[in-house]
Amino acid sequence: MDKEPSFNSQVKSIYHLLMVLFLLFIISGGSLIYYANNPEAFSFKKETSNLVAVSLEEDSDRIENGVHVRTGLVEAEGLMTVVNNCTNCHSAKLVTQNRMDADGWNTTIKWMQETQNLWDLGGNHEIIVNYLVTNYPPVKKGRRMILTNVEWYELEE
Repeated sequence: MDKEPSFNSQVKSIYHLLMVLFLLFIISGGSLIYYANNPEAFSFKKETSNLVAVSLEEDSDRIENGVHVRTGLVEAEGLMTVVNNCTNCHSAKLVTQNRMDADGWNTTIKWMQETQNLWDLGGNHEIIVNYLVTNYPPVKKGRRMILTNVEWYELEE
């Protein structure tokens, strides 16, 4: 029952192997030609010619048009207390999208202290809550206005 492979099957196997090797040769040759014509395509050097060095201290607390540039928070009393205590752990966007009243912020801060290792804010707690309630109060959401003066039309089949 042991059959030796036929001569034709051996030739086919060698042919397939040669075809695979030929394709690899073509691909690698094309890569070499491409590299020879475009050496910068394989360069791992970082281009820094267009970069401008800006001091982190100089830029980090800049205010433009009433907005803290780095965080996007509104310039108001308590801003830097919020920046220094809230943006160490998460983005300011998380603060601004969760608009709450004083009770909501107090509950959230307590939750962060109990579960997220937020430190004791001490006197900063009241400053932070006042800043957030004043500048990011809850937004009343309701249904949209009733549509009036609409010209309805029938869909044609």
